[in-house]
Amino acid sequence: MGNPRLNLASFVTTWMEPECDKLIMASVNKNYVDMDEYPVTTELQNRCVNMIAHLFNAPLGESETAVGVGTVGSSEAIMLAGLAFKRKWQNRRKAEGKPSDQPNIVTGANVQVCWEKFARYFEVELKEVKLREGYYVMDPEKAVEMVDENTICVAAILGSTLNGEFEDVKLLNDLLTEKNKETGWDTPIHVDAASGGFIAPFLYPDLEWDFPPAIGEEHQCSSQVIAQYYQLIRLGYEGYKNVMENCRDNMLVLREGLELTGRFDIISKDIGVPLVAFSLKNNSTHNEFEVSDMLRRFGWIVPAYTMPPDAQHITVLRVVIREDFSRTLAERLVNDIQKVMHELENLPCKVCARIWISGDGDKEQHGAVVVKKTALETQREITTIWRKFVMEKKKMNGVC
Repeated sequence: MGNPRLNLASFVTTWMEPECDKLIMASVNKNYVDMDEYPVTTELQNRCVNMIAHLFNAPLGESETAVGVGTVGSSEAIMLAGLAFKRKWQNRRKAEGKPSDQPNIVTGANVQVCWEKFARYFEVELKEVKLREGYYVMDPEKAVEMVDENTICVAAILGSTLNGEFEDVKLLNDLLTEKNKETGWDTPIHVDAASGGFIAPFLYPDLEWDFPPAIGEEHQCSSQVIAQYYQLIRLGYEGYKNVMENCRDNMLVLREGLELTGRFDIISKDIGVPLVAFSLKNNSTHNEFEVSDMLRRFGWIVPAYTMPPDAQHITVLRVVIREDFSRTLAERLVNDIQKVMHELENLPCKVCARIWISGDGDKEQHGAVVVKKTALETQREITTIWRKFVMEKKKMNGVC
């Protein structure tokens, strides 16, 4: 079984105070959607919405309250927002006597998969701005170029899941505002800030962006709302600011440790979600997927993945820095990565396994006939040799 604290793939909080755990268990049997039966849950949700609205500087008068809603995670929030954009666009087109059967949405190729689901479920064309090496977020200029009269919205990300980078929402807004003036369109922006929306206000308060206030729950029971309310009251602005600053400091410890090994290129940026995305300087013999796989022997869950088009030739490892990831854990991870790299250096290269493959039919070598192998036979032989070698190493080194 994996250790949630060592699961560095997840953006989701894996630790809360014991008092919060008790609150969750005490309210786990209360159904959040039964608002008449559990009205206090609705009141707590409304308080959470208003706290977040003030955090995001929503334009509210002294006597006004913010309007928001809890959703079953950020995916549902995107589905609801996307539907709202589609309906508003359709109503406007029908009022103008124009066709409304070919809506599209413009995103970067780095968007979370739920955007692809929205497009598929609700019959909206997804127009993706391709990435390129060294630039792994949506290019605002290219995005606005793709906008046409059928575009229901442009989706920007405040905290890409690939490398944590914040997309330039202000530049996108300026460019799109200018295009709307020129064309008479009213194409809006949706900011997907599921990760960065609760980081930017504390670490980068001067960053200009916009995000509709909402809270996300993973289950339809009151415990999620109550736990969120507890966290907001318990920590407050200063508490969250301290947590975010600690995460950023530990991110820098990990980043500097990886750089000192001389083996990795850092893909993530200084400003963004506290995470470290990195790739091997030389992956000609061993790749990032092997590093990820071997780190599991030490208990670490560190994902490896290829970038979306047109940067799919880049492979990346990613470590998300959460509240419970300490400086000690950062130093330990660097040490374990160095151990893995040392072991990989002593393993045979998967793609260079010492198997002689005949190029053209059967050939004679040193008096013996070598039979040409099929691609499948070759792959099976490489896999067998690799597995045998790894098993021998495990017998000698043991498993941590």
